[in-house]
Amino acid sequence: MERETEMKKSKFKRICVFCGSSPGKKSSYKDAAIELGRELVSRNIDLVYGGGSIGLMGLISQAVYSGGRHVLGVIPKTLMPREITGETVGEVKPVADMHQRKAEMARHSDAFIALPGGYGTLEELLEVIAWAQLGIHDKPVGLLNVDGYYNSLLSFIDKAVEEGFIRPSARHIIISAPTARELVKKLEEYTPRHERVASKVDWEIEHLGYFQKSEISR
Repeated sequence: MERETEMKKSKFKRICVFCGSSPGKKSSYKDAAIELGRELVSRNIDLVYGGGSIGLMGLISQAVYSGGRHVLGVIPKTLMPREITGETVGEVKPVADMHQRKAEMARHSDAFIALPGGYGTLEELLEVIAWAQLGIHDKPVGLLNVDGYYNSLLSFIDKAVEEGFIRPSARHIIISAPTARELVKKLEEYTPRHERVASKVDWEIEHLGYFQKSEISR
């Protein structure tokens, strides 16, 4: 009964998940990807992700698709032979490059979650955090901190706050939790507390090579 109540309260239609095209060394990373996929299904939330069929990307997409929710994978054409092996699930949208991939993923999503991953995951994560700080969007950003994977990153960000490079209010852009259920609940409750560099309406997203500003920032 409690679960059903949570499902009805969900304000997200689609969540973008950044994650590795590798499974990682620990089984807990794979378990977390599957758990997050099932959590999205339980809340009737669709998945937007990087389009690969391998690693954590493959696991979460399969979990969401098997649960009956829509899956949208956005992937540069150049990466398709490398990151798609065998059968993909859901809708796959090929794009020209990494720049367009991130813009499309953001455009279709109401929130962002990062599972464990490498350089690509970090780059995608930090860009949407920067967009939030700049005022381009006000969508929540979460870290699924599996087995403390992101502890060092969070310590670095705290250090940047301490040294005056990140405002304390902007530290709250990043939400973290060790489990999928706790993280999605925190994302649902998120309210921006930071001072934006500029308002959304002031941003001319076209000048950055993205799509309509209303599509990313809505």
